[in-house]
Amino acid sequence: MTSLDDDALMRIAIDASRAARGVSTPNPPVGAVVVDADGEIAGVGSTSPAGGPHAEINALREAGERARGGTAVVTLEPCNHTGRTGPCSEALIDAGIARVVFAVADPNPRASGGAQRLAAAGVRVSRGVGAADAERGPLREWLFRQAHGRPHVTAKFAATLDGRIAAPDGTSQWITGPVARARVHEIRGELDAIVVGTGTVERDDPALTARHPDGSLRGHQPTRIILGDRDIRPDAQIFSDAAATIHVRGHDPREALAAAGDALAVQVEGGPRIVGAFLAADLVDALQVYLAPTVLGAGAAAVDDPTVTTLAQAHHFVLEGSQVLGDDIALTLIRVR
Repeated sequence: MTSLDDDALMRIAIDASRAARGVSTPNPPVGAVVVDADGEIAGVGSTSPAGGPHAEINALREAGERARGGTAVVTLEPCNHTGRTGPCSEALIDAGIARVVFAVADPNPRASGGAQRLAAAGVRVSRGVGAADAERGPLREWLFRQAHGRPHVTAKFAATLDGRIAAPDGTSQWITGPVARARVHEIRGELDAIVVGTGTVERDDPALTARHPDGSLRGHQPTRIILGDRDIRPDAQIFSDAAATIHVRGHDPREALAAAGDALAVQVEGGPRIVGAFLAADLVDALQVYLAPTVLGAGAAAVDDPTVTTLAQAHHFVLEGSQVLGDDIALTLIRVR
């Protein structure tokens, strides 16, 4: 028995996995917790950058000898193959783990089979614990890529209550307040890539970096992808050495995703034509919308998709969550398919 039940331990594992978002790509961002035979947490780990230890290994290393006879709680089924690292299933067996609890079965046939290997070695296995929360958590984008063969795409914009992202004179800083802007940078630090159009770069000269409130750079920076035919001046902030930048000529959203390589999480940050192009191509899987308590009455709309001419052609989403950020509201919406 453990002092915390399996569900509580899985929540800790899911929280731990957040540290791997954007870092572990192309590997899944996994979290693991090891509790000793007395039910006390002995180790917590998340997936290291590609080529480094998986979450189970990091948790086992922290636990040391206390892992023997204990329980491992993992957000994803322990892998059963040798790639750049060895099988986590074998590491758990070698460490003397008596029981393994995992949330989501590994859909990758090259890595799956860990549960069977553990059971064959006499390890008790429980599966499906906290599966819904794990699937909606940091594993979401990796699971999406396994199912669809492309990155999970979120379109993000900050708008007034009437859907404007800029005033008629082009001014747009700042529609939302500092709390919402800090949340934007926190999320950026968990992404693999950001996509904007050449118009946004030319007009706003954004850095598109993930920064702390004091302006310093976060530890992980997403690749910046510019989509469009216009040339960008070489001294633009988007070409700083803070992160990689790729200029994709043309207007095809699929080319932008191809340029993102093995990315799991891609965020489209504008402008309205770029967001509209991704929507028209059926390549937006989620929306991250920041609404300010402001009405402009005129100005640029958040989205420009000329392919929609009737209400029946509208792009539909369902609300997954909301958060009050100072005077603003953040909405997370998932595409209805």
